[in-house]
Amino acid sequence: MTGATAVTASGKKIWGLHPNVFFLGMVSLLTDVSSEMIFTLLPLFLANVLQVPMTIVGLVGGLSDSTEGIFKIFSGWFSDKIGKPKLLTVLGYGMATLVKPFMLVAASWGVVTGIRLGDRLGKGIRTSPRDALIADSVAAKERGRGFGLHRAMDTSGAFLGLAIAALIIYLTEGKALELTRVTYRSLVLVGIIPAVLAVLVLLIFVRERSKKTSPGGTSQPSALPGVKVGFDARFKIFLAIMALFTLGNSSDFFVILRAQNLQAPLVQVTLMLVLFNATYAAVSLPMGILSDRLGRRRVIALGWFIYALAYLGFALASSLWQIWVLFGLYGIYYGVVGGVTKAFVADMVGPGKRGTAYGFYNGLTAIILLPASLIAGWLWHSISPAATFYFGAGLAFMAMLGITIFIKE
Repeated sequence: MTGATAVTASGKKIWGLHPNVFFLGMVSLLTDVSSEMIFTLLPLFLANVLQVPMTIVGLVGGLSDSTEGIFKIFSGWFSDKIGKPKLLTVLGYGMATLVKPFMLVAASWGVVTGIRLGDRLGKGIRTSPRDALIADSVAAKERGRGFGLHRAMDTSGAFLGLAIAALIIYLTEGKALELTRVTYRSLVLVGIIPAVLAVLVLLIFVRERSKKTSPGGTSQPSALPGVKVGFDARFKIFLAIMALFTLGNSSDFFVILRAQNLQAPLVQVTLMLVLFNATYAAVSLPMGILSDRLGRRRVIALGWFIYALAYLGFALASSLWQIWVLFGLYGIYYGVVGGVTKAFVADMVGPGKRGTAYGFYNGLTAIILLPASLIAGWLWHSISPAATFYFGAGLAFMAMLGITIFIKE
């Protein structure tokens, strides 16, 4: 049975795609409303409320992302082994929801780190099985569109979460430059509600996809011409290039702190993040569709070029209007590559190994965020904030050359 036929047979489509894509997008939307309210301003909570040094901020950001990466690898493999990606997806979202209320009482960076690790552990468990669910729910010719829609819905949640956060901050602090504990607790209290709703949507509306087998008994992908089953050389080279790029792609904590470094009031920082997510959401679906037509490699290379320009801008910026423009450009980068890279993984790997492949992809990039964030924190503290962004721009340009030269469609 082809991928297109399987999708049609499984139920009525929503926006032209299998219902799983829409409802998993809704789960991500609600989760991002919650997470953006609670965790996006975490570097400001650490720096403004707990008064920790910048090296600790980098450590918390990198350590939590790397812990997430280890479990992304394991959960992807385990999802393929047991054939129940929804079970692990529910477990991951549920775990992240359970730890969020503890931010109400966090009083030290060690406690914050523990809570953040619990949240990232949940994300590590859910991400690869969820991506496999999406890949298994769309035909090969629609993968870019499917992942693009998911990213658009996910990021719309971030947009909504930050818009609500900006309103709360404005009502409680006005145009203050720094975050207070009272305001942060208000953000946590409101942010818990959509996290609970997300788990309920996942439990009720998302369905496990059965994998069809060929007469020989092996799972066969619905793939584009020339796409091979298993881990081919392209996939391995792609992972290596992604590792290079990610080493310069440190935690977004530093982008937020760069805005505050240039004396942006807290409410403006939050609204900059709203702009970032608005552009991210607006670009994701069109870029996914474009990658279905022009190929993933070209679109990813374009995204990395935009990233390099944005990071050079953050290094050189000297006024707030420039930071506003750069947050919009940074959102465009995310929209260009966010869904397309995951669609590219599905192109290179058959359905019987997609959970494992997404585990390696998601896990590798997350693990490398620890040294990337430590390097970024050291460059910021020892040289200058601009040095952090020069380093990231240079590695992004090298990765762009790498994917253009060494990866073929």
